Amino acid sequence: MTAVRAHHYSVAESDLEEFYARRTSLIATVRETFPGFASARLIQLEDGTFSDTWSWESAGQMVAALAAIATVPEAPLTMALLKDATALNGEVVDER
Repeated sequence: MTAVRAHHYSVAESDLEEFYARRTSLIATVRETFPGFASARLIQLEDGTFSDTWSWESAGQMVAALAAIATVPEAPLTMALLKDATALNGEVVDER
């Protein structure tokens, strides 16, 4: 079953270009390093905050990647630009 990690956060307007570049680099490294990474979808919401959903082929693969994410140099660099960040894990139960 597909697993997801849904993030919600904001990024200062002055940091957006740098954030996009760092996030792109982070995704590339995660894709190369951790099996099962499927996709990442970034949505800027009408209030200016972001919804960022990362999908994995299985919950086990997601949990293993999250346990090792601190070893990925791009992770802390990217997360340093986030404000008021929250994250929740879940599994897809219906997708049409």
